[in-house]
Amino acid sequence: MTDQTRPLEGLTVLDLTRALAGPYATLLLAGLGAKVIKIEEPVGGDLARENSPYLGRDGIMVERAHEDDISLSHLTRARGKYGVSLNLKRPEGKKLFMDLVAKADIVVENFTAGTADRLGVGYEACAQVNPRIVFASLSGFGANDRSGKAMDVIIQALSGAMFTSGEPGHPPVRIGIPIADMLAPVFTVIGILAAIEQRHRTGVGQHVDVSMLGALTSFVAIENWSAMAAAGMPARTGLTVQRLSPFGVFECADGYVAVVAVHEPLARGLFDAMGARELGEDPRFANRDARVANAEVLEATINAWSRQQSVAEVCRLLEERGVPVAPVRHPEDALVDPRVVERHETMAVEHPTYGSNVDLRTAGIPIQFSAASTGFDDALPVYIGQHNEDVYAQYLGLSPDDVARLKSEGVI
Repeated sequence: MTDQTRPLEGLTVLDLTRALAGPYATLLLAGLGAKVIKIEEPVGGDLARENSPYLGRDGIMVERAHEDDISLSHLTRARGKYGVSLNLKRPEGKKLFMDLVAKADIVVENFTAGTADRLGVGYEACAQVNPRIVFASLSGFGANDRSGKAMDVIIQALSGAMFTSGEPGHPPVRIGIPIADMLAPVFTVIGILAAIEQRHRTGVGQHVDVSMLGALTSFVAIENWSAMAAAGMPARTGLTVQRLSPFGVFECADGYVAVVAVHEPLARGLFDAMGARELGEDPRFANRDARVANAEVLEATINAWSRQQSVAEVCRLLEERGVPVAPVRHPEDALVDPRVVERHETMAVEHPTYGSNVDLRTAGIPIQFSAASTGFDDALPVYIGQHNEDVYAQYLGLSPDDVARLKSEGVI
């Protein structure tokens, strides 16, 4: 953390989430300065604690070998959060939670639809205790839709996203990053911040409801697939987008490059780099509509040239002519790009006992402010309930004897 104030300093978040989508939403809030109190069941805790691989004294391992080996999933998603244990199925546990709600600003949950209400900790119950509370539900299909559990691959399948990639006639392609699990939390944070802003005017909080299916499908809908089909354009074109041709990924002798030559000067620059200026006079490629109509022939011509060149050579030739181009990089190379490292958009993984692992990088907060900073508190719930004393004693004012009793009774 820097000395600058973070934008959400002073806000307190109660985090009832688990797995990836919910914890990523609260991770963003923590990185923006909110105090996030991660609430886990006393036995078991967050599912991510058991995700392989693990990091510890022996480095990276597929199986946990020591007590202080920590799942990389938990190590990265629980950064900057204060962890407490709480049994919400016990009456005293629910009362303790409501005591926290009375002092908090935000609650985030990603239970299966209806679970929070069934436990007695849903929005209506929380709003009775604290009318200013902003309560966010992040679910697969909506807070009131009980269609079932939703995982990233299920949402990718239902949203149509899998059919936006890949070649015609080939199987659907699962997007390599958990796009639904990452996109829905961003919308959740947007909704939370909008509700906080409205609360400034009204003094009253509200329920923010985001579905993973809705979030990802809204992105799929940004392209008009029906119109493309009506125009005879293939929706699935693999490595390229034929309605913008030449636009996409082309093969080189030692890898792949991404090229964008949509507009006239860019297309002419590409043809010049290929040593084939005459393509610009060919009626099939002489203007944008013609290039789109003859995209398959044009792309085959570009690939025939690029396959004879190295990635570095193609990049050099196109950059000299102002044509947007980039090598297709492995994630390990992308995460250490000096531009994202300098802006803290990726960060080294920190083990609380064994320190920074320079070979491992994780997500930072990809937002820059002119008069504020981002970053995470020096907190991580290595074990379940690590910050019970800090939160229950300091935040709620419970005595050490009270905390000890609650623990002995299995409430925390």
